[in-house]
Amino acid sequence: MRTATLAALTLAITPAAAVLAQSADAPTTEERLADQEQRIKILERKLELANEASTAAATSTPVVKAGGSGFSLNSADGKNSIKLRGTLNFDGRYFADYDDTANLTNGVAGTSAYRSANGFLTRKIRPVIEGTLYSIYDFRFQPEFAGGRTVILDSYVAARFKPWAVVTAGKFKNPVGLERLQTEQFNKFLELGFPSSLVPNRDLGVQFSGAVLNGVVNYAAGIFDGTIDGNGSENNPNPDADSDNKREVAARVFVLPFSNSSNYYLRGLGVGLAATTGSKRGNADVSLASGSATGATTQVVPVVTTNTWLPTYRTAAQQTLFSYRGDNAVTLNLNEATYADGRATRLSPQAYYYYGSLGVITEYVESKQEVSRHTSAGTNSATLKNKAWQVAATYFLTGEDATYNSATPRNNFSIGQPGIGAWEIAARYQKLDIDDNAFVGGSASFANPATAVSAATGYSVAINWYLNQNVRWTVEYDHTSFDGGAGTAAAITDRKDENAYVTRFALAF
Repeated sequence: MRTATLAALTLAITPAAAVLAQSADAPTTEERLADQEQRIKILERKLELANEASTAAATSTPVVKAGGSGFSLNSADGKNSIKLRGTLNFDGRYFADYDDTANLTNGVAGTSAYRSANGFLTRKIRPVIEGTLYSIYDFRFQPEFAGGRTVILDSYVAARFKPWAVVTAGKFKNPVGLERLQTEQFNKFLELGFPSSLVPNRDLGVQFSGAVLNGVVNYAAGIFDGTIDGNGSENNPNPDADSDNKREVAARVFVLPFSNSSNYYLRGLGVGLAATTGSKRGNADVSLASGSATGATTQVVPVVTTNTWLPTYRTAAQQTLFSYRGDNAVTLNLNEATYADGRATRLSPQAYYYYGSLGVITEYVESKQEVSRHTSAGTNSATLKNKAWQVAATYFLTGEDATYNSATPRNNFSIGQPGIGAWEIAARYQKLDIDDNAFVGGSASFANPATAVSAATGYSVAINWYLNQNVRWTVEYDHTSFDGGAGTAAAITDRKDENAYVTRFALAF
């Protein structure tokens, strides 16, 4: 009995002892919580590492864009970008008043200048590379391939330190002409007006510019190598380089007095004043040289003129209307070309006004230049003052807002779609007046009154069809009348009026 009782107790106590042993080895509640907390920290760190890797990938992946404003490659943080853009203009010209019988030699009809000017041409072929570095430094490179030559139009860097402190260095537009400073794709006519013929185009230099008073006052001032009226430095005797060791200072102030006003009717008013001053000198300066084969005598003669630093002016249809006398190659050892010989200044008051679909621009330019000319009768010098002005108005028939530097249709044109693009009409009246002193002196004058006009008056009417923000078709009529410029020295008559029909197919992106 006793033995049986002990066996039963042993059997009962053994499972309980096993359970107690297991309970002694199991983790405590605190240990289990600590273990779970450690697991959570590991998971959180893994998530942090994954987020960091995702962020790093996002901030290092460039952004590629393609659209109506060009093709661009941008850094993920937006601080650096490079953009490919371009302009292509294909023109057609027809002159309504050419006459094959106008030039007769021994009864044989010649060919008028207008007939040779009829036809098609590529007016602009301009790829553009531009961009920004570190959100501050803008750069632009723009060559020109039209006209059978290759030149560099823009090549500069601009540092935007503050809205009121922008430093630009390189080759860029001289800050003078109102229509000249307008982005080319937004010019309303195929060619710029007479005032732009008297102001400089792109030049090499350094400029300080900016805007103050919340954009109300805009200014620019710089020092440049200097260019001929209406030309860029690519047309200097040494292209894109200083040619006469002279400098030109240019400055412009343009004010938008009501740009921040609640008066909507006056917000689009802008007025400005621009000026340049400097010196230009052609290389027909007088120098000592031998005047005979034996050297027995010495006379004062000018060196051969390879550059006069003087402009040629053209009509709206790009036909020459005025140029100074060149060397007639008649007098031995004497170059008789008129050339720039001293101080040159320009002054240009200007304004524009935009309200709704209406836009108006007007500008006046006065260009003064000291000139000289050597003839067998001696040296003739004077200060000539040429003047030009224009008034141009535009109106969007389809209701778009008119602005100085944009033109975006409300509805693009597309075959089978309801949009018709944007339709704009434009009209311009302009005049160029040459100083009368340019024609004084008969054969010793600075310009030949039988071939160079003393004044030109013109008007243009154009229709612009913007199929979208990139494509435009323009049809334009240009009329120009002249004072002088024909006949003979003894009997000067007015050159025949010029009537030209021109068109342009323009692509800009």
